[in-house]
Amino acid sequence: LSQLALAIEAGISARHLGFIEIGRACPSRDMVLLLAATLHIPLPECNVLLLAAGYAPTHGTPDIVSADRLTRIRAPLEYLLKKHEPFPALVTDRHWNLLMSNKSCRRIFALFLDVLPSNTLSVCFDPAGLRPFISNWQTLASAHVQQLHREILANRASEESGTLLDELLSFPGVPAAWRRFDVTADIPPLLPLELRRGNLRANFLSSFTSFSMPEEATQLGVRIDWMYPADT
Repeated sequence: LSQLALAIEAGISARHLGFIEIGRACPSRDMVLLLAATLHIPLPECNVLLLAAGYAPTHGTPDIVSADRLTRIRAPLEYLLKKHEPFPALVTDRHWNLLMSNKSCRRIFALFLDVLPSNTLSVCFDPAGLRPFISNWQTLASAHVQQLHREILANRASEESGTLLDELLSFPGVPAAWRRFDVTADIPPLLPLELRRGNLRANFLSSFTSFSMPEEATQLGVRIDWMYPADT
């Protein structure tokens, strides 16, 4: 949008918007939220604008498992996970913390892990976790690291993503070059996961679904990892 078009759509003067843009005027909290709403900025990213303007963030990250008010999200997610049987599916928040999983996910990953991990990225990098069983670890891990770099750049208000990245990079055998964001890195739309344990082979392709509504799902950055068989 041009400065004038944005001002008209937000119902404010173009002159005032221009002053805000060059730093000559400081926006009020309400003005920040008005501009964010006019630009259709996702709720969690509104916090980035609020913090930059010197205000406390508005939108928190409630616990999908324990918060009673999130029942209306939890039930539909359970339905979707069940319908994906007999293939694995799981739900994470924006920081890749495991929130929910279906029976197939628990059954299949029990062949490789004693318990499901609290964080689905960390377990893939941990030599004591799933990493020894991932035959295409280099490809999978590199894609996840670059995706995490992008998510950190998109949401600078989140310290948890930065902490997670530091944790992943601290595991032994992680290339030092992964510490840098590679703007040219090609992240495939379907991520392969090739698991090996003795004679056991399990190959999957993962596709991710994220939500822009309802508000609770948007706050959490809820995403579903749908896993499909990659061979006969």
